[in-house]
Amino acid sequence: MIKTVIVEDDMMVASINRTFAMKTPGLDVVAIFRNGQEALDFLKKNAIELLLLDVYIPDCSGLELLTELRKHGNTIEAILITAANDGEDVERALHLGIVDYLVKPFTYERFQEAMQKFLLRRSFKEKDSYTQSDIDRLMYMKQEMPSHSCADLEKGIQQQTLDRITSCLNSEDYQAQYLSCDQLAHETKLSKVTVRRYMNYLIEQKRAVSRVNYSTGGRPSIEYTLINAFDQA
Repeated sequence: MIKTVIVEDDMMVASINRTFAMKTPGLDVVAIFRNGQEALDFLKKNAIELLLLDVYIPDCSGLELLTELRKHGNTIEAILITAANDGEDVERALHLGIVDYLVKPFTYERFQEAMQKFLLRRSFKEKDSYTQSDIDRLMYMKQEMPSHSCADLEKGIQQQTLDRITSCLNSEDYQAQYLSCDQLAHETKLSKVTVRRYMNYLIEQKRAVSRVNYSTGGRPSIEYTLINAFDQA
């Protein structure tokens, strides 16, 4: 489970953040704090992977809390969820290596996008080395550049999720290989239902193909690959 901590002094907002966060598969909110010092003490003693952090909290600002963690070598991933939207706070947060910055009020869809960024960054941490494509993807997320193709996508298809799946299929480990829905779901940290829907979309766009593998020893398995993967191999 992905251990997550929320730091938010407004308990109604904290409850909403927790509800949103718990919709992410594999994520567990282990603690909620209303002030900075209690949160800091807890984070120094416990291995936590994700921090959902407000800027305006008692004792110290969320940015001061994150700065203190960084001074001690704590590389916890952080998503800022706050009403603070002045340039100085945003710039400081970016320099502290945050995953995303959400300005209240925000939609669940925007929260979900932030979680997808976190999951993708988390998957990159498991790599021993990065390809140029990996580095480009990380830089893309850090600069939060808009995708020019989003407007062309069907309703319900999100560019961030699409990129996660295609990046997996285009990676050095799996390029020009067929992967099952189970394999893709495991590698991308997405549900099998989501993977199947996005692969069907890619097939409709003539960007992917599928085949049936009858040699699984059980029920036949549908496997997928990108069409351009063979061109690049």
